[in-house]
Amino acid sequence: MLVLAIDTSTNIGTVALYDDKKGVIGEITLNVKQNHSAITLTTIDTLFQLSGIDKKVIDKVAVSIGPGSFTGIRIGVGLAKGLAYALKKPIAGINELDLLANTYTGDKKVVAMLDARKERVFSGVYKKVNDTFVLDGEYMAEELENILNTIEEETVFVGDGAFAYEQIIKDKLQEKSIFIKKSLNISRASLLAELAVNKEDNLFTLEPYYVTKSQAEREKEGK
Repeated sequence: MLVLAIDTSTNIGTVALYDDKKGVIGEITLNVKQNHSAITLTTIDTLFQLSGIDKKVIDKVAVSIGPGSFTGIRIGVGLAKGLAYALKKPIAGINELDLLANTYTGDKKVVAMLDARKERVFSGVYKKVNDTFVLDGEYMAEELENILNTIEEETVFVGDGAFAYEQIIKDKLQEKSIFIKKSLNISRASLLAELAVNKEDNLFTLEPYYVTKSQAEREKEGK
């Protein structure tokens, strides 16, 4: 199965072509300062050109559905759904926190976290089941301090929230806190594609996952 994967949920924009028999065919990952809408489609076209693969032969489109940047998530999900519809291919949505948790390959407890500003994070706690990390509980939008207060054992922290608040976490948990290499602590579309091989969603009902409501939604409810 040949999967095109797209992730624009964070500042890291990443797209990949992944074959479940051959592995990674190609991957482009950029820490972008401009809006994902300006470069993602061009990046996908470049990926197909460099790999020599016609987009019509892919078998599935995979996309990160968030949480993360509201704008970035909408861009990624909208683009993935548009491609899946145009190419008449199935689509699979993967939660960004699930993706980040699986960047770690050991056996310890994992907390995946995305920076939500002012020491708040989107997060999930994960345990290993067979060869995959699965969510243990619920996705959260929470104060960092409240999450750290629940940690009682050696735990691996991943995601840009872990990067942003590494010193706070270390000061609080001391030797209980473990961090993977910064070069590995990013979203990778190739891993997204691999997680999506055996998953399929309804193209018309697949929606972004925000954990919390957008500012526009909160303002609307407040009127």
